[in-house]
Amino acid sequence: MSIYVGNLSYYVTEQDLNTAFAEYGTIKKVSLPTDRGTGRKRGFGFVEMGDEAEEAKAIEELDGAEWMGRTLKVNKAKPRENRGGGGNRW
Repeated sequence: MSIYVGNLSYYVTEQDLNTAFAEYGTIKKVSLPTDRGTGRKRGFGFVEMGDEAEEAKAIEELDGAEWMGRTLKVNKAKPRENRGGGGNRW
C-alpha cells in the first residue's frame, strides 16, 4: 500500500517527505512524479511505509496539516487507472 500526499509545494524534495513521514515509522520508498514535458514536479507524491499501522497513523496525523505553507491532502493511494493511451485521432 502507498500513501498519496497532495498539495505539495513544487520545491519539496524526496528527502523533505522522508523526514516528515519518518516520525510515523519506517519509510520504504518516496517518489515525486514529474511532468514529462517540463520535468517539473507535479505537486503530489507517494510514500510507502513499513506496515499498514504506520501508514494509518501518518494519514491520520498529516491529512489536513499545514506543512511548508500548504495544507496537505494525505490518504491511501488508489490503484493507477489504465487510461488506454495512444488512441486513434480522427
